Amino acid sequence: MNTLLSIFFFIFLHLITTSSKSCSNSIVKNLPGFHGDLPFTLETGYVGIGEDDAIQVFYYFVESQRDPSQDPLLLYTAGGPLSINFKNSTWTNITFEINEKSWTKVANMIFVDLPVGTGFSYSKTWEASRSSDTGLALQSYEFLQKWLLEHPRFLNNPLYISGISYMGIVIPATTLEVYKGNEHGKQPQLNIKGCICVSPLTDKFNDFNSRLEFAHRLALISDDIYESTKKNCNGNYINSDLENIECSNDLRRVDECTSGLNIGNILYPVCDAADPDPICREAADVYLESWANYKAVQKALHVREGTIETWHKNNDSLHYDVNQEDTVYYSFDIFSSVDYHRQLVARNSQVLVLNGDHDMNFPYVGTEKWIRSLDLPIESPWNPWFVSNQVAGYKTTFAKNGYTLTYATIKGAGHGVALYKPDEALAIVDGWLASRDYLSDF
Repeated sequence: MNTLLSIFFFIFLHLITTSSKSCSNSIVKNLPGFHGDLPFTLETGYVGIGEDDAIQVFYYFVESQRDPSQDPLLLYTAGGPLSINFKNSTWTNITFEINEKSWTKVANMIFVDLPVGTGFSYSKTWEASRSSDTGLALQSYEFLQKWLLEHPRFLNNPLYISGISYMGIVIPATTLEVYKGNEHGKQPQLNIKGCICVSPLTDKFNDFNSRLEFAHRLALISDDIYESTKKNCNGNYINSDLENIECSNDLRRVDECTSGLNIGNILYPVCDAADPDPICREAADVYLESWANYKAVQKALHVREGTIETWHKNNDSLHYDVNQEDTVYYSFDIFSSVDYHRQLVARNSQVLVLNGDHDMNFPYVGTEKWIRSLDLPIESPWNPWFVSNQVAGYKTTFAKNGYTLTYATIKGAGHGVALYKPDEALAIVDGWLASRDYLSDF
């Protein structure tokens, strides 16, 4: 769930009725806050999906700055070629600079405001405003079909479904939908190659539950707290028995040790979300909410006038937290996407999974556990990988027949790996994409 600029943003959109073509797009030459013409090709537009095109999906498309005709095409849900210039920005004068480590340096990227209720996407009916995990997978596939019909020159480019955080639940489901669509002869046939999961939520029990072991490994809790909690809570730290006093006491001790941390990256300070210091990463939320609500910005992006009132950085009707129930707008109907990963094994898919090793949102501990559950043979053992002759993280590759899964950690990175370690994130993605075999029967 995304906008153009590397942060998750959600907005509740007032329901409106409007007429529009199924697809419309415009080239953006300039943006408020950036001096001069954009040095890359940026297209924005809408694609109508669903019954009677009742869902109007807003997207940003950035052509690869290397070789658009040959480079892969990524459907991605965060990230972009511009970064906030924190040094020269104020709350009322936000400026941007080129992100030299953007993945658009090596890939064509479509950033999509899905599900409806995020970014500048909107619905024309009440029914269309409602979505779900499984619905989002179908909507993403339909979006890709229609977008590629409008952009046929990218039909033969290798296609990857990509995203970060909660989208780890939806990415493999979307990828599987594309494979199945091809198998059933749906047109156009998409040149699907696999997916990229960044800091993914994959299993809603396993990933949240793994925070305890992560805290122990990184010396955030002591051995005695860890062993006592593990014993008294019987390995369940998020759905514990309230009558289990020993477990409750242990979990309280754990919370005392970890509640003061920035769980997005435990190496970074906690900032005041309501009034952050301008140098804090949380300040980007404030900057971008202000910027995105400028009329000049929405005009430059060719946002349809009157389709939203106020653009917000967060939509609590869609945002997920542990054990959250369905909302009137969204059904969290995929509890675990591991089975979707299992089905991709049989389809010769290529998968890249990235984790920052200091991310406590969805720790690497949980990721390693669900990967092991796939019971895949190891092709390349756990070893360091390097950027500028320095250890940048560790990686291992699993393979079975034509399927591969590469798992890599990024040393010192938090939840948004490309924000914390842009050089390393670009290096691992570029290297992985370059190593894929694009010679296929497509």
